[in-house]
Amino acid sequence: MNVMTKRKETTLTDRLPAVRGRYRENAPLAGVTWFGVGGPAEVVFRPADIEDLSHFLRDKPADVPVTVIGVGSNILVRDGGVPGVVVRLGRAFANIAVEGRNIVCGAACLDLNVATAAKNAGIAGLEFLCGVPGTIGGALRMNAGAYGRETKDILVEAQALDPHGQVHVLKGADLGMTYRKSALPCDWIFVEARLHGDPGDPETIAQRMAEIRAERGGSQPVRSRTGGSTFKNPPGHKAWELIDKAGCRGLRRGAAMVSEQHCNFLINTGNATAADLEFLGEEIRTRVHQASGIRLEWEIRRIGLPNVPRDWGGGL
Repeated sequence: MNVMTKRKETTLTDRLPAVRGRYRENAPLAGVTWFGVGGPAEVVFRPADIEDLSHFLRDKPADVPVTVIGVGSNILVRDGGVPGVVVRLGRAFANIAVEGRNIVCGAACLDLNVATAAKNAGIAGLEFLCGVPGTIGGALRMNAGAYGRETKDILVEAQALDPHGQVHVLKGADLGMTYRKSALPCDWIFVEARLHGDPGDPETIAQRMAEIRAERGGSQPVRSRTGGSTFKNPPGHKAWELIDKAGCRGLRRGAAMVSEQHCNFLINTGNATAADLEFLGEEIRTRVHQASGIRLEWEIRRIGLPNVPRDWGGGL
């Protein structure tokens, strides 16, 4: 009897280097993002530590794209998911240490946790981080800021890996940080930051953090499925005012909606798709341009494809 054997189909994971961390194929991402939408990652990689991530970057095939995702607070994953490898930094990148008036923290640390560690150590000036949803890696990438301060104001230096896995220590001035942007190439991965503050009283710092949380809760839809500020403030203008004047407050596309509370926030009110949210954002941009002549620039990071490729062997 002739026995026919079916040759194993090659997947992306088969082409990737052996690592100490974990690979997961066709990994759902919707649950990672605050919007709760989006397709899968072709492969998710959780490196064991910096050395493991460096080894992966050095030895992976050159044609495999790499995308880094933090806690998904300011990101829109399109419905087709993300091709290549999505890197998610875990516990090994979430350590926090106090060194004098400096806080040394991994890129996976929540901004809130860093602000709290600074408060406990009597280090003032980092309170604004408790009002920035996300991780330190994201804060470095976009020079995150709130309540009158930005990441560049407290940054001493950062560690990042280049696309070949080489570790670089970069001074704050080397990053060319401007409004919601850093000049570091998008294919470099932040892994650690050294932040600086001033001597302060923990009770006074705690009071300021409570004020920030109360102000944020009173002005933003923090209990909704949202992605943070949708558009950057154009020079000399506030995005929410432009959106409001263009008549977009409460505008809908399916279950996607412009927040009534703060109209620079998009909300998934139920079963919105990423396409619904992105279409609504583009409709806002069109209406604002028609009303004011100003083209809003997305602050939310949009990644992925509109449809799942058939050869991923799965999908939505």
